[in-house]
Amino acid sequence: MTAIAAESRLLSVKRPRPRLASVVSGGVILAIIVLGVWSFIGLDYSFKSLETTSGNISRFIGLATPMQWPGWEVTGTRTAAGTTFTTEWVGWEPVFETLQSVAITLALVIAGTALAALLSIPVAYGAARNTTPNGAVLAISRGIGVVMRAIPDVVFVVFLAFLWFNSGTLPAIVAIGLHSIGMISKMFADAVEQIDEGPRLAIRAAGGSKAQEFWSGVVPQALPAWIAIALHRADINLRGTVILGVVGVAGLGYDLDDALHAGPAGMRRVIPIVLIIIALCVVFEIISSSIRARLLDVRPTGKGIGDTVVRAMTRRSGASGPKTAAQTPAQQATRDRNARIEAALHRPWDRDRVATTTWIWLGIAVVVAAFVYAQPDILRLFTPEGWRWDQVSNPDLDRAVWPPNFGSRDWADVLAAVLTTVQVAFAATLMAAIISAVVGPLSARNVAANGVVRNTFRGIALFLRAIPDLVVAILFIIATGFGPQAGALALGIGGVGLLAKLIGDSMEEVPNGPERAVAAAGGSRSQVFFSSTVPFSIPALVGHLMYLLEQNVRSATLLGIVGAGGIGFLLLNALQGRHFDQVIAFVFVIIALVVVVETASILIRRAVR
Repeated sequence: MTAIAAESRLLSVKRPRPRLASVVSGGVILAIIVLGVWSFIGLDYSFKSLETTSGNISRFIGLATPMQWPGWEVTGTRTAAGTTFTTEWVGWEPVFETLQSVAITLALVIAGTALAALLSIPVAYGAARNTTPNGAVLAISRGIGVVMRAIPDVVFVVFLAFLWFNSGTLPAIVAIGLHSIGMISKMFADAVEQIDEGPRLAIRAAGGSKAQEFWSGVVPQALPAWIAIALHRADINLRGTVILGVVGVAGLGYDLDDALHAGPAGMRRVIPIVLIIIALCVVFEIISSSIRARLLDVRPTGKGIGDTVVRAMTRRSGASGPKTAAQTPAQQATRDRNARIEAALHRPWDRDRVATTTWIWLGIAVVVAAFVYAQPDILRLFTPEGWRWDQVSNPDLDRAVWPPNFGSRDWADVLAAVLTTVQVAFAATLMAAIISAVVGPLSARNVAANGVVRNTFRGIALFLRAIPDLVVAILFIIATGFGPQAGALALGIGGVGLLAKLIGDSMEEVPNGPERAVAAAGGSRSQVFFSSTVPFSIPALVGHLMYLLEQNVRSATLLGIVGAGGIGFLLLNALQGRHFDQVIAFVFVIIALVVVVETASILIRRAVR
């Protein structure tokens, strides 16, 4: 009788309505699954295409081996038993040429990123709510950031080369700088909004001007974040320089593009160049992470291989390394406002200050050396003869920039290309999510109890993150043939490194109370996982999926430029034909696509918080 009464009371209790975050999270996951499957069908994935892919990969490996490293020459001799290859040393000249390619690549990346860091200061000043003069400046500054992020740097290069008569390395440096403003200004503005307003208000109360408020009250607080963002952007730019080689920018990207179009002899140079690019990216990222850790006095917390290596080195070196703010509460307790001001006024020239100052001046010297080595023709910017404004809008020319048009294509062709780009992004996101659903949890400490299993899957994710996305994409397109299927496969595999890491971290960060409660009630490991770990990590997973989808939409556009179809392929055709009016039209479409995806991503992330 008592049991029946208790059951009736339970049934009478009105169940709470599901939270908006839960509804949105479930809807996003369902939408990605449905749209991902629809995209796979739309891209004509089938077992036959997988069989063709396998054959193309075998053919590519056969052409690319034996590998030909700089300084060595591979020659083949046909015999009755087949082709016999001989590798012989041909001298140091090819080695020096490769080193020059590495040097010019680094110079362009460093100079372009430094230019972006400088140009992002006024944009961030207008984009930060606490420093912007008014709402109109705020909207314009944020709009500049969105547009700069949406336009691929390869488009900037072609346009600037056209406007400045192919003036050497200057278009590449300016293009990298303009494209990087979007990210650096946004994150710098976020850092400005998070400053302590005390110093700025004190300067204002003392009668200081707006400029004095900014340079004396804002910049010193946001400067470490500004440096860290610029270094992180330099990592991204180094990986992105591969695509610039397609339009003739000197460096390793150009060497790779040249090898890809040089027949069987060139194919043997592809894998060595790719390995050199990967090694250069890893070394650069480790150095960048070390500089960030030294300047900011914090242990790096990023997801890249550089931060991972620096964290491991710091742990191995013991307590002498930089500490995270969360791990040093006693140190944080002493760093109150008065102590910081006092320390800043009477900071001695101890070992840390000398080391920090040395790193700063070394960084400045590297930036200056990059500009000197790249030798951009800066004077062309200030001479009227160096510009081709007369060809921007000229009815007598078929290659004028304005007005924009789609050429022989109509809106139906363009929308079909946009649809292909979106399908590539959704198919890649679903593919990465399925693979990461296995790799991510098995790399989390609270899910995989076996250390060998955990370290194995962490190593897989770490290895995939170390390879530049575009390099993965180009290799897959070479191996599997041109088309959107190859692009989706490339983005899907490349996204596993990031998404698996984010999923593993999210699952480690869930509250362990519910997990212990289920385990204490006799639940198995799978019951703990599905009834506690997964439900608590769903909001974070949705945010990670939206971030990956946003990245895949941008990358799908770039992949089109190297042969993966979609709107990027139309853009490539216009670029190769130097039809700048069509380039402008396709860039407008890309900007609209990116803005729509970014807006949807922001709204969904806010809803699942």
